[in-house]
Amino acid sequence: MGGALCCCSEPINFDGEVDLYHFDLHRAVGKGAFGKVRVVEHKKTKKLYALKYIDKAKCIKQKAIANIIQERRLLEEIDHPYIVNLRYAFQDDENCFFVLDLMLGGDLRFHLERKGRLPEDAVRFWTAELSLGLEYLHKQRIIHRDMKPDNILLDAMGHAHITDFNVAIHYSERRLHTSVAGSMAYMAPEVVGRKGYSWWVDWWSLGVVVYELLFHRRPFDGRTSDKMTQAILKDPIKIPSSKGVSPEGQDALRGFLDRHYKTRLGCRDKELGIDDVRTHPWFASIDWDAMENKDMQPPFVPDMKKANFDVSHELDEFLMVEKPLTHSKRKANPDLEKMKPELRQLEEQFTVYDFSKNKRISYYPHNETIVAVGHSEEPTTVLQSATNTLLPTATIIERSQAGSPLPENEYSSGATPPPIPSTANHGSEE
Repeated sequence: MGGALCCCSEPINFDGEVDLYHFDLHRAVGKGAFGKVRVVEHKKTKKLYALKYIDKAKCIKQKAIANIIQERRLLEEIDHPYIVNLRYAFQDDENCFFVLDLMLGGDLRFHLERKGRLPEDAVRFWTAELSLGLEYLHKQRIIHRDMKPDNILLDAMGHAHITDFNVAIHYSERRLHTSVAGSMAYMAPEVVGRKGYSWWVDWWSLGVVVYELLFHRRPFDGRTSDKMTQAILKDPIKIPSSKGVSPEGQDALRGFLDRHYKTRLGCRDKELGIDDVRTHPWFASIDWDAMENKDMQPPFVPDMKKANFDVSHELDEFLMVEKPLTHSKRKANPDLEKMKPELRQLEEQFTVYDFSKNKRISYYPHNETIVAVGHSEEPTTVLQSATNTLLPTATIIERSQAGSPLPENEYSSGATPPPIPSTANHGSEE
């Protein structure tokens, strides 16, 4: 599918600000809460990227403006071999656009569903790559908060990359975070137990991902949020013995799924980084220097002759279920004073980014909470799903309570925490 070109044949100004006219639009390869992801080609460089576009009206309706701006800002700070990096950001009158590294190998949820269990050597390899990605994020003071197979994308070679920073935040050095965000089945005990948490929760979530990839099931079950919470807080970690995972792999799993975050694998000393992961016997075959340079050969290479994603995304536009994306000129000089506050906030804060011209900058610590316009700081109303059963892989976010101080003592499960809802409106975050 070629790009829909504008009827007027004005030359494209590649020296000016980046916009949709700089790209040819190709096929849709994914779908998010607020829009699609499609392959695009930069008309000048001929490079292929993934274009994630977000419908402003839907975004306002679901009160997700603050999240979109937060994601845009965080992505500007990040550049790493094992992360899906932002290359361009811009907007038109209807959509906000993220142009990201293209990953045509599919997400790990897709491969898990297609193959069932995945081979241990591939899971070990991806875990090592993702460990380097997490170490980098945490050094940038970023918690991802939504590590799950759906948010890990393979490139055509089979390397793993972390994506989707919609609920990611900067962590505070002074206080712990208390808001519930992420996907319930992957949440750490200190999140569901509302004990306050920081960067170490990503390592627990990585452990749940590793378990699921190795055994094609998750370590904690529960049809309701209460049952899931209790399972995460108290159930023993059962390693299926019949599935043939090496003793070293089982030991690494128990390390990641340690309920005491101070002894959890990856968390023992932030200053030392991930030395405890690198020296763990399960990773003895990993050449960490080569891996840091992306020079190791992945043991699992996606079949590029097949689509590694759900091809039905393209049909929606074909069957006119939804309006196809087209290049459209912006209204000249929008009057910010007359705009809806939310649209104005997007106009002012979802700024243009072009990796070939802009240096990556950090908004920390100047990026205090981005609060959705006109909304109080009270927690958002949370909706239980219609069937009252849990959607364990759906991302949820609830606004933070007052931050708790950094703890002196270790996490203990203590009293039963209040239940966590299974689905929620997107709120804003600390």
